[in-house]
This record gives sequence, structure tokens and C-alpha cells, in this order.
Amino acid sequence: MLLDGDAWQSLFDSFKHDAFRLETQPTYTMPAEAERIARFRRGEPRPADHNAAWRKRVAGYVRAGRTIGRVRVIRHPLTEYQQYQFAWSIPGNIEAGEHIRVLDITDRDLGIPLDRDWWMLDGSAVVHLNFRSDGTQINRELIETDVEPYHEWKRIAMEAAIPFEQYLKEHR
Repeated sequence: MLLDGDAWQSLFDSFKHDAFRLETQPTYTMPAEAERIARFRRGEPRPADHNAAWRKRVAGYVRAGRTIGRVRVIRHPLTEYQQYQFAWSIPGNIEAGEHIRVLDITDRDLGIPLDRDWWMLDGSAVVHLNFRSDGTQINRELIETDVEPYHEWKRIAMEAAIPFEQYLKEHR
């Protein structure tokens, strides 16, 4: 079932315990980010209010006793978008309470599908985030089949990934 913006927001905000994302795209092309990426490209400092709406949502989830996290899949060399994420977005998300790990698959095949992003909500609902090859999102799709494989893929990804802060220390 495809989820439009309102249906997606409602489903996402209704998670009770935990939300997990496997984030696989090398680039995301979102019109709302175009100016921020241009500023990053020019070497400007990160604005204090960067990604403020998401950080506020994350902080609210955490205050309510819920957990939210992701595994960011990468290959070296990092894309410009990944460099932007690592410098501007991820640090603020972590400060807000999101748990973010990095999974470098440059020379590894872990046997998990990496052709799309997905969110798992409370271990029972999985939503695929479908993208074009340029990183433009096409749609969001609630998966109405067995979610057990996603539990295994999450386990594998979490075990193979390292905390974002550790990744930065090892790759500076």
C-alpha cells in the first residue's frame, strides 16, 4: 500500500517503542535541501537551525521514551551528499537522541538487500522508501508481507556497523 505524506507522517509518528531505518542511497535529491547543500559546497558553516524540524521530532520521541535510529550504508569514496550528511546532518540528529551507526560495505557483501531504504516501526511495520537512481524519492510503500527477513537484515546491519562517532575517529 502506497503512503502519501499525511498517511506516512501519521504511521511514522504512531510508533510506540522503536523506529529503525536502513539508509542505503548514496545520494538523496530533495528540493528542500538544495540551498543547504549549495552552502555546504561553498564551505559555509552549518547554520544553527539546520535540520531543526527533524531534530525536534527526534527529541520528542526520545522524551516520550521511544528510540529511533538508523544504519547509514556507505561505500568509499563518500559521495558529496554523504559528506554533507556526515558534516551537517548526522551530528545534530545524534545530539537530538537518534542512534546512528555507519556500515561501510566498500569491500563487503553481507547478504542484505541494499537496493532501497526502509523503516521498521515497532518491529512489525516495514515501509520501503523507493528512489530513482538520482536519489529522488518516488514513493513510500507499506509492506504487507512477512517482516521476519527485515529483522534478520537489521540484526546483520547493526552487528556489522559501527557508531557514527567511532567511524569519524577512524576516518579523519
